[in-house]
Amino acid sequence: MSFKRLKMQLVKLRLLLIPLFVVGGLLLHHWVPAQAQADDTLRLLYWQAPTLLNPHLSTGTKDFEASRLVYEPLASFDARGEMVPFLAAEIPSIENGDVAEDLSSVTWKLKSGVTWADGEPFTADDVVFTYEYISNPEVGAITSEYYTDIASVEALDPTTVKITFKEPTVAWFVPFVGTNGMIIPKHIFETYNGPNSREAPANLAPIGTGPYITEDVKPGDVIVYVANENFREEGKPFFKRVELKGGGDATSAARAVLQTGDADYAWNTQVEAAVLTQLEATGIGRIVPKPGPNMERIVVNFSDPNVEKDGQRSHKDVPHPFLTDLNVRKALSLAMDRQTIADQLYGVAGTPTNDYVLSPENIRANAPWEFNLEEAAKLLDEAGWVDSNNNGIRDKDGVEMRMVFQTSVNPVRQKTQEIIKQDLGKIGIDLELKSIDASIFFDSEPNNPDNLGHFYADLQMYTTGNENPDPTGYMRRYLCEEIAQKENNWASANDSRYCNPAYEAMFAELVSMTDPDERDEQVKKMNNFLTVEDVAVIPLIDRSSPATAANSIEGIDLTPWDLEPWNIKDWTRKS
Repeated sequence: MSFKRLKMQLVKLRLLLIPLFVVGGLLLHHWVPAQAQADDTLRLLYWQAPTLLNPHLSTGTKDFEASRLVYEPLASFDARGEMVPFLAAEIPSIENGDVAEDLSSVTWKLKSGVTWADGEPFTADDVVFTYEYISNPEVGAITSEYYTDIASVEALDPTTVKITFKEPTVAWFVPFVGTNGMIIPKHIFETYNGPNSREAPANLAPIGTGPYITEDVKPGDVIVYVANENFREEGKPFFKRVELKGGGDATSAARAVLQTGDADYAWNTQVEAAVLTQLEATGIGRIVPKPGPNMERIVVNFSDPNVEKDGQRSHKDVPHPFLTDLNVRKALSLAMDRQTIADQLYGVAGTPTNDYVLSPENIRANAPWEFNLEEAAKLLDEAGWVDSNNNGIRDKDGVEMRMVFQTSVNPVRQKTQEIIKQDLGKIGIDLELKSIDASIFFDSEPNNPDNLGHFYADLQMYTTGNENPDPTGYMRRYLCEEIAQKENNWASANDSRYCNPAYEAMFAELVSMTDPDERDEQVKKMNNFLTVEDVAVIPLIDRSSPATAANSIEGIDLTPWDLEPWNIKDWTRKS
């Protein structure tokens, strides 16, 4: 390549990146890291700003992420699917006698000498209390779906805990493991184990057993952590200080790491693939792929968001005027141009899918899908939804097919909204697009009407997936008892208000099965029911959630089954 041609290409690249410079200024304009140049300060960017540091009360992944620097589970799974002990001294198994041969119980042996950051000893009583807290309906814990199969949790001695299940289960490794398994201190939360759970000062000033404690917390803005002096591993963590900046957008976060070097690590850089590749070409940082089960989906509201009952909209007893019609939901799924969304917006980071469960591969159903506007229109015609007044919008019994479609602010999501709006418009469905700041959309505050739990819209879009290799807890999200409503602070996982006896029966079969192969087939059957037969949810993209990291940061080892800072004690900066 000649120097002249190379120079022309560099000029072209700079012109392409000018818009990114402007966007990037939105994020870091007001953030001046206290020790920006210090080697022992790690600078993290989360474009969805954390607002709560209690992982059992939060509905937003960003809050779980921020909590994970402080709290730990008994164990977790690495990217290879191997269990890694945290607070556990060893991993239970049938071979070592800690998992009952009939799968009715598991006994965890805890590490000795572990203390909380305030110096109090960590014991089996803290594990028991965490269960009591999570399973208390008055607390409204979002993680309770992972603990419903437990009959009892007992402290056999200060370092031994026995969990007995209601029925024999092969999924003994779900409670107290990974993302939803973080242990909280009894002596801090004991007086907040009830309806006052959200008033606990520790919800924003956590005391954990992990490598860090918080020094300063500004919800929705900045969290400053310092190393936990009581952390049990000598010489760790490497970074004495961590500054987590929230807010902005994914593009500016990626730019801050890959192009300007203003940050060391950015979480979930959901940016168009071509843009991310351009930024990486500057050579300052790298894209860190995160393997996993994440799926971008359209969530259908089965309740009416425009009618108020008992002081709330989207009440489970007020059905949606047309989204409860199966033909309408099937038409919506047919009208999703998944291939175009994947090709234009995700590139190598996403593929079209109609699977609710993506991982592990042995439980993936590979459910069929197609983009067919003609067939979608035919289904709507058959259901009686036609344009009777020639205004371009289908209607029936005086109800027009107009919907509000909401998601968080993110360029990829806004472009996805536009593609879907254009296609639905072609078959006579009108969409009003609504974009909500991510810190508000993924917020858990009961008084926030714009979060995804309230779901005061007809459709909403976001990404999630099963957080454990066993998807039982994830499948539970579509049970009637998990419907998010006012009485549970809109914190339960069933935000679509879906309730179907047929699905309930399939779930009951699943939890009664102990043969792994039978369970795998049952998960696939339930997957196809949710996405093909009953269209309770509309999957769009099987997407990775790439992070970005400065080339100087070493030790990052992302796993699908835990939060990104799960091994932050091992992160270092090379000189």
